[in-house]
Amino acid sequence: MHIPVLLSETIDLLVTDLSGTYIDGTLGCGGHAAEILKRLSPAGRLIGMDRDLDALAAAGKNLKPFGDRAVRVHGNFAEMKMRCEQIGVNEVTGILLDLGVSSPQLDIAERGFSFAKDGPLDMRMDRTQPGSAAALVNELPEEELAGIIFRFGEEHDSRRIARAIVEARKNRRIETTLELAGIVEKAKGGRRGAATHPATQTFQALRMAVNCELESIERGIADGLAMLCTGGRMAVITFHSLEDRLVKEIFKRHTVKRESLQQGGEKLVYETPAVRPLTKKPLTAGENELKENPRARSAKLRVVEKEAA
Repeated sequence: MHIPVLLSETIDLLVTDLSGTYIDGTLGCGGHAAEILKRLSPAGRLIGMDRDLDALAAAGKNLKPFGDRAVRVHGNFAEMKMRCEQIGVNEVTGILLDLGVSSPQLDIAERGFSFAKDGPLDMRMDRTQPGSAAALVNELPEEELAGIIFRFGEEHDSRRIARAIVEARKNRRIETTLELAGIVEKAKGGRRGAATHPATQTFQALRMAVNCELESIERGIADGLAMLCTGGRMAVITFHSLEDRLVKEIFKRHTVKRESLQQGGEKLVYETPAVRPLTKKPLTAGENELKENPRARSAKLRVVEKEAA
């Protein structure tokens, strides 16, 4: 079972109108969504989106008690505006994006997200879409592969790892997670007492590239801010520095700043729509949550409120 992170902090900041309409753009098993619906009045409803059909099915069971107040939509949160318009929703009160990989995705070997269990090199959140980690690992030129590992994994040994992958695939196609993890581990010189597996950053990089994760964040936040009503809120939970820096930068661009004019007075500078940050610094998990859910250790929550034009 996936345990939703920063649950009470998120719901407390996100839910402002008990009869409003909310979007959970990364529905997963429905943990956050269920808590939002519990907080809402019978007039409130939630639209849950996910790229993963397995997650949507699991959420359907968990959200069944809420009936038609919980609407499930298959799709990428980057397309939330279009997907919501298709079901007649143009404006919402709040939006949640939890950008982490869910526990079932990590724990089911056949999904190919984890080097802890042997499975096919897949890593697609939406398995109805083409492309997989195996395609990148076996078909990309060495320089392009190194670029992905460096950019998305912030892996300083990216060139050495890419070179080792290209050498290994000359003999036979790399098809499984343990094969790739072994190649990366050897290229990095073994574990040498490291707290994390040597392949951690490479697997992160490939997953992000396969699922176009940073591009989805850019588009999803833009769509979401456009859909929010005045006073509506957006909450985003990130799990690594690349995501958090991107979310911080996007929110910063939309935050109203006052600039002094040379001739006197001042002007307001911001990208539309304007937002007001509700978390000066990102919120993180406390000791009690970390004891129950160690995967929450890297979670960071940022929340903004949409201001009037």
